[in-house]
Amino acid sequence: MTSATTTRRVTGRSELGVAALLGVVGAAVLWDALGLHAPYSQSDPIGPRAVPYLVAALLFGTAVVLAVDVLRGGRGEVEGGEDVDLSQPTDWRTVVPLVAVFAANIVLIDTLGWVISGALLFFGSVMALGSRHYVRDALVSLVLALGTFYGFYLGLGIHLPAGLLEGVL
Repeated sequence: MTSATTTRRVTGRSELGVAALLGVVGAAVLWDALGLHAPYSQSDPIGPRAVPYLVAALLFGTAVVLAVDVLRGGRGEVEGGEDVDLSQPTDWRTVVPLVAVFAANIVLIDTLGWVISGALLFFGSVMALGSRHYVRDALVSLVLALGTFYGFYLGLGIHLPAGLLEGVL
């Protein structure tokens, strides 16, 4: 077998790596599910292991179907980029501020609380993406932060950090 034949056989089969990754993740989920020990409950005959077993089975099934498709000559569709011009370089003037705003949110959320850090996150994101309606964006950011705070708190029972506004919210 020549190197040209080997190259031809391997070219276009990078999806096999994705299939292998899906198989490895499926094995990890199955391994973890096998370690779950929950007592039998009359009110829950299925138990907590059903979903991880289902997820593992779906991961294995997807890996096998993808591998068979690739070996039969199937190929993923080339990314069209939708409305993105793929010939242009990365717009670092947008990416860097977005990363900075997300990093600031991670650092400040415990101290300032979700409402303040979330409002800064939303406001900084729209500014990085090019909006210049400062007052409107600030108000919408504050409403979004308060809405998500109370949505998580009242709707889901999840307590986001209140930070500086502890006792006020």
